[in-house]
Parts: sequence; structure tokens; C-alpha cells
Amino acid sequence: MTLTIWVDDWQIQCCGENFKSGDTVSWHLLEVDPEDYADLVGSDRAAAIDFYEEHHGREDQRALTRLQVLTITEVHCRYEVPSDSTSNVRHVVPGTSELVPVREADGWAVARPNVEFAGYLVTAERTAGEQEG
Repeated sequence: MTLTIWVDDWQIQCCGENFKSGDTVSWHLLEVDPEDYADLVGSDRAAAIDFYEEHHGREDQRALTRLQVLTITEVHCRYEVPSDSTSNVRHVVPGTSELVPVREADGWAVARPNVEFAGYLVTAERTAGEQEG
């Protein structure tokens, strides 16, 4: 069964490990609420996200899941402060995502005009010897 996993750019930049298509990885996976990703990748694509990868928090209480990475797609989008906002917190502008298939992920991406790198959509399969949490 193929899984789709969201990997934040900052998770890898902070303390994650680079990976590429074909690699076997062991990740802490947490279930997602697809609505959390709808603005970022659109409702249809968000509905397909099964988990997100987490390096922080209470890792000692979550088992690792062994996966073979099948595909990696960079997600870039535009961020703005909403016009009706009383703060200066930037949010994803829905409909601005650009998806770029890549072979490797290291937490960094080549800059693209008018958008910022947000993270990766990774498809993977569970492998033998997996640990469940």
C-alpha cells in the first residue's frame, strides 16, 4: 500500500536526514487532518496525505515506521499577510502551489519566482521489518 507523507522543509533543515527515491527510511509518522494542508496543496491532493513526518516532540513514545521512498515532490507556494489580519503573520495563499518532482530531498530547494519552498510530498511503501506505533 502506497502512503503519502508530508515532510516540512524545516524538519529536515533542523535535524533530519537527506533522502532520495529508492532509499529506506525510518520515520515517526503522525496522522494528519487533510484540512490542514488544503490551502497548501489543494483539497483533492490534501485528502490523499496519510501522515506527516515528525522529528520533534515526544519521539520516545512513537515507534518508527520503515518505509521505502518511491517519489519526492517539492511544494512551493506564496505566503502573504491576509488583508483583514490584525497581525503580521503570513499564511499560504490558496491556489499558488507549484509542485516540482525531484530525486533527492535535503530540506533546501532551488528558488522559484514568486513562491517559497514549504516542504515535500513523499510517496512511500512500508517495508519488511517495520515498527508500528
